Amino acid sequence: MTGKQPVTVIGLGPMGQAMVRTLLDGGHPVTVWNRTPDRADALVARGAVLAPSAAEAILASELTVLSLTDYEAVRTVLEPAAHALRGRVLVNLSSDTPEKTRAGARWVAEQGGIHLTGGVNVPPSGIGQPGSTAFYSGPREPFEAHRPTLDVLTGTDYRGEDPGLAALHYQLGMVMFWTSMLGYWQAIALADAHGLTAADVLPHATETLTGMGDFLSFYAGRIDAGEHGGDVDRLAMGVASAEHVLHTNADAGVDTALPAAVADIFRRGMDAGHAADSFSSLVELMKSPAAAAGARRQSQSQVSK
Repeated sequence: MTGKQPVTVIGLGPMGQAMVRTLLDGGHPVTVWNRTPDRADALVARGAVLAPSAAEAILASELTVLSLTDYEAVRTVLEPAAHALRGRVLVNLSSDTPEKTRAGARWVAEQGGIHLTGGVNVPPSGIGQPGSTAFYSGPREPFEAHRPTLDVLTGTDYRGEDPGLAALHYQLGMVMFWTSMLGYWQAIALADAHGLTAADVLPHATETLTGMGDFLSFYAGRIDAGEHGGDVDRLAMGVASAEHVLHTNADAGVDTALPAAVADIFRRGMDAGHAADSFSSLVELMKSPAAAAGARRQSQSQVSK
C-alpha cells in the first residue's frame, strides 16, 4: 500500500500514456482502460491495472481522468458506463468547445457524477515536468480535494466554477498556437523557395516570436480602452506590408492561402474606414464580422457608383 490516491485513466493516446507513467512514478495505483486494449501493455508491465470495461475502470477509483479526442468520444465511452458515474469525480482533459463542455458537465451531473474540466497547456513530454500547467474549472470543493493528485501531472490553474472556463482558456491558447505555427511553416516554405533551411530561419524566427510579448503588452491596455488611434501605426501602412508579404510568397511560387487570408482581413479593415487607425482596430472587425461585412458592401457600392 502506497498511501497515494488511486486514479483511473481512460484514453491511452500519447497524453494519456504520459499521465499514467507520471502517476505510477509518483506512487499512485493506476487503473486504465482504452478502446484498443493493447495500448495498455507497456503500462501494465510498469504496474498499471487494465480494467475489462470503462465502467469497471471508473468504479476502481474515486477519481477518473479522461484523455480522449473530444466530447463526442467521451459520450461514446461514458454512456454505456453511466451507472458507474454516481459519486465519482471525472477530470475531463478532452478538448472541445466551451458549450460542449458545459453540456458534458450537465450530463455527468445528471448521472450523479462530478465533472471537472481541464485544459493541458503542454504536450505529452511536458507532463510531470516543472513549469507545466493546466487550466481547471468546475466545482471548487472537489477540485481542491483532488488538487494534490492533479499537481503530480502539471501545475494547476483554477479558473472558476463554470465548467466551460477551462475549455475557453485552453482554446484561447490554441487560437494563438495554431495560427502562429502556421505563420512559421509559411516562413519556412518561403525560405525554402530561396534556398534557405529551417535551421537558417530559426534564429530570426525565435527572435521575432520572443519579441511578440512586448507588442502584446503594449496593445492590451489600448484595446481594452477602445483606443485604436493611429499615433503609433496605421492600418494603411499595415495593409501595404500584408500585400508585400502576399506578393513575395506568390513570386516564390509557394502556397498563398495563409498570407492571402491575412491580407484580406487588412483590406476589410480598410473597407470599414480604419485606414488612419491602428491595425489593432482589426480586433473590432473580428468581434463583429457582420458589421464589417456591411461596411465593405457599402464601400463597394460607393465605388461602383
